[in-house]
Amino acid sequence: MKILFIVNDAPYGTEKAYNALRMVMMLQKEHVDVNIHIFLLADAVACGLPEQSTPQGYYNIERMLKASINKGAEVKACGTCADARGIKGLALIERVEMSSMSQLAAWTVEADKVLTF
Repeated sequence: MKILFIVNDAPYGTEKAYNALRMVMMLQKEHVDVNIHIFLLADAVACGLPEQSTPQGYYNIERMLKASINKGAEVKACGTCADARGIKGLALIERVEMSSMSQLAAWTVEADKVLTF
């Protein structure tokens, strides 16, 4: 099964990105045959930035994304959204790639399920 996660919110401030990645990690743990795609849209493009520093005991989106990637998730960030936020030229977490709405459309058509956060 192919599942597409579309994340719209910033990494911190709301828990939408956190809950999306919690779900991704649980699927990867309990259903290893699931193919996961994560598309970072709107303010969620900031989830793909490296060197996130969070207080002790607080969740860290960078670590969660890396763990998901290491278990096979593919992660892309909207280039237009990144450009609009002035971060398009910044480095991203390893294996997070800038992408386009065309890629999101392709992943949507290929997906068996699409979840939005």
